[in-house]
Amino acid sequence: MLRHEFQPGRLMAGAALTATGALFIGDAADAWHTPWFVVIPLVVGGLCLAGAIGTVARGMRRHRTPARTPPPASHHPHEPR
Repeated sequence: MLRHEFQPGRLMAGAALTATGALFIGDAADAWHTPWFVVIPLVVGGLCLAGAIGTVARGMRRHRTPARTPPPASHHPHEPR
């Protein structure tokens, strides 16, 4: 499996939507009662928090990585200079 960059904003978005889903699954199973309007602040708040976390993480990543320099131009032996 290829490795990928850790993205905490996406992790937070997934956690917020999973928590909302679990809350309403409990309501559907008659474990507790959840009003329908609870989904709005959970989803919107979770996505806003995920966006803020993603923005901070991207800013931290930009300051940590050095600027890339282009590779030196190589001349082909059959190419005129």
